Amino acid sequence: MKQEFKIEGDYIELIQLLKALGIASTGGHAKFIVEEGEVIRNGEVEMRKRAKLIPGDIIEIDDLRIVLV
Repeated sequence: MKQEFKIEGDYIELIQLLKALGIASTGGHAKFIVEEGEVIRNGEVEMRKRAKLIPGDIIEIDDLRIVLV
């Protein structure tokens, strides 16, 4: 499934995005998802919890594809 997410400001941190989309229920849950290597950013596994995501980035988790705008 493909989804767009509009960033307010210059960037959003990865764990904030996971919480905003409801993928993670808490900050701890978001950190766990990242630590497990479940997040793909622009085709590569993203292990940085506070990675600054910018418009144009594509995040994939399982069969969900999120395009940041």
